Amino acid sequence: MSKAPEVGPPVVTPVRVVIALCLFAPFVAMLWVGSYAQTDPVLMGIPFFYWYQMAWVLISTALTGIAYVLWQRDQRARKSKARGGGASR
Repeated sequence: MSKAPEVGPPVVTPVRVVIALCLFAPFVAMLWVGSYAQTDPVLMGIPFFYWYQMAWVLISTALTGIAYVLWQRDQRARKSKARGGGASR
């Protein structure tokens, strides 16, 4: 019978903090309505209130992609370290 891998407590690393910030930033930006509840500046006839939110759709996509790449890299490094191989950075 195979032995289940030991699961330790979660590890907080700088990479994981960056991942959390990438995922948390869009929520803060959208929930802080007072920061964008205005009509000026207008961009191509679109009031600031609308184009700011649409810009955050693109920004959120980029941040989520960055968080995903960092998470995959972190998981590969942890698996490599757990197997005993791989050089430390």
